[in-house]
Formats: sequence, C-alpha cells, structure tokens
Amino acid sequence: MAVAHYGPLETEDGCRHFEIEALRPAKDFLVARIAGIDDRNAAETLRNVHLFVPRDRLPPIEDTDTYYHADLIGLSAVRQDGSALGTVTAVYNFGAGDLIEIAPAIGGEPLLLPFTETVVPMIDMAARKIVIVPPAVSE
Repeated sequence: MAVAHYGPLETEDGCRHFEIEALRPAKDFLVARIAGIDDRNAAETLRNVHLFVPRDRLPPIEDTDTYYHADLIGLSAVRQDGSALGTVTAVYNFGAGDLIEIAPAIGGEPLLLPFTETVVPMIDMAARKIVIVPPAVSE
C-alpha cells in the first residue's frame, strides 16, 4: 500500500506518469484508480503497461540484510569457492517465486536460478557480490 505515497508512477522509459487517486487491496494484488482514467475504455489502454517508482523516491534501507531487487543488478555472482560465475542481470517473478538471472562470465546463455536461500546463501552489498550454489542437474 506504500506505493501510493511515492508520487506518480512512471512507465519504464519515464515518458508517461500516472497519479494514484485511490488504492485498495484485493486478493493477491492492488486495485488502483488512476487520475485521468475515467472509464473502462481508458483503463483498457493501460493493459500490460508496466509501472515503476523511480529508485530515488523509495525509502532508504537501514537493515544491512535488506535490499531492493534493483540493487542486485550488476553484482558479481561467485560460487562458494570464490570462482566467478557471472553478473546479476535481472530478478524476475512470474508467479511461482523469484528467479535471479546471471550472465555467465565466459559467455553463453544466461542462467535463470531460483532466488532462494539455498541457491543464493549470501548477498554482500558492500562487496557488490552474491554467492551462488547452483542446483544439481540430473541427467
């Protein structure tokens, strides 16, 4: 619900802004009334438009074990032995839990791994790295 207090939401490119007039929780999501969107047809034009709060409007984090997903982008990903695995390029959630995307250090296809304490046991924001324990692959 705090999103209503962060100012206008923006499209990813920052070109369009949307002011929340009212917000209420629903089952697994929020329902918002947006200024200037007065009917169903106007609302329909916003289908699949992803809205964002610029990072500088989010409250500062005081707990060292807390972070915004956006802060993980660009961190080095290393194995438990310290060897380079790659770089964090994204954090996704397609509905079944968070996934972390790692661009491999030596090229190739990105790795998409569960973002769990088992696979990502350590995040060190000060050192700008995360430790990855890749899940075992069965053949």
